[in-house]
Amino acid sequence: MEADAIIIGAGACGLMCAVQAGYLGKKVVLLEKGAQPGAKILISGGGRCNYTNLLVQPAQFITANPHFLKSAFSQWTVEDTISFFETYDIQGEEKTLGQLFPVEKNAKDIVKLFKTLCNDFGQEIHCNAEVGEIHHTGDRYQVHYLQNGQKKVLEAPKLVIATGGLPIPKMGATDFALRYARKLGLQVEQTAPALVPLTITGKDEEWFASLSGNAVFAEVSNDKASFEENILFTHWGLSGPAILQISSYWKAGETIKINLLPQQNISSLIDTERKQQGKTLLSTLMHRYFTRKFTDAMGKYLPLHQTVAALTKAEMEEIHQRIHEFCVKPAGDKGYDKAEVMRGGISTGELSSKTLESKAQPGLYFGGECLDITGWLGGYNFQWAWASGFVIAQQL
Repeated sequence: MEADAIIIGAGACGLMCAVQAGYLGKKVVLLEKGAQPGAKILISGGGRCNYTNLLVQPAQFITANPHFLKSAFSQWTVEDTISFFETYDIQGEEKTLGQLFPVEKNAKDIVKLFKTLCNDFGQEIHCNAEVGEIHHTGDRYQVHYLQNGQKKVLEAPKLVIATGGLPIPKMGATDFALRYARKLGLQVEQTAPALVPLTITGKDEEWFASLSGNAVFAEVSNDKASFEENILFTHWGLSGPAILQISSYWKAGETIKINLLPQQNISSLIDTERKQQGKTLLSTLMHRYFTRKFTDAMGKYLPLHQTVAALTKAEMEEIHQRIHEFCVKPAGDKGYDKAEVMRGGISTGELSSKTLESKAQPGLYFGGECLDITGWLGGYNFQWAWASGFVIAQQL
């Protein structure tokens, strides 16, 4: 079989790379370990697929070298992503914070589009293909793989590794890209789960668990970042968009701060209430901004049954701190099973930022999540996958 390139991994990056190569008249073969291409695309956004974000900038990515992203994002912009999908009748609709979702379509339609385009261009997708050895001799790459019990071999002058990261191993995620990079002597930045729920244990475990299912709009921060979105209490700790976001900047042993009323000042609200109706109970005032269950739970820390007029200066300070600087020290995170992406990965210093080709080995390219590039929640990681797939395709 004659092919211009072999792409290992038929996720967002690999599929976009194959389609863009097709536009250029290049023939590629995709090897996918799973039973179907685009498995993680299918579960993204609860099956709705938040496929890009209108606000994408390099600053919204965690990487040792943010400047590395500039070239790829200039070659394939958010507008290019929108235009690409619109060409095939997938219109985008902004939900919140720049997040773009398909209108009246979903993740299945996006995967179907890529499969259709690959078929139209004659790009082959081999599923259930477990890659074993890779040999590089002269200007050829030889990939040995096992498919449905049969040993097979492919050869091509270019090789693309787009196998993703470590999250959701039950869906087939592996450390293939990281192992191969290390085998070649490439630097790999320390990896960890990112965009992942955080766990609470010890003396506070029962209190958090009692609030399971309650959501609060809050600002969550540490000394590295700050996010203002919902937090969700769970039976094992904290989740929700703001928690997932801060988790990418959090390390075990660190404390995070939660401002439970980011767009108000509790002290000012109490002062105003004192002037209007001093007999109002603190619990009554709190219930205007929080659910009854959450308000009652805060009784562990606050004098809810005091009237606002009777609150002392010390109580006011305690209330202000508990509402605006609620400190939490998570015990850990829910791991790769629940993480949306991986932090860390193959060092960007090993690749050309313009082509994503390995500096050490010509004809070898890495794209998508396996690199040390981790985006925020909300379509950022998809934009990186599409962009890196496009960039690599231009070189095949």
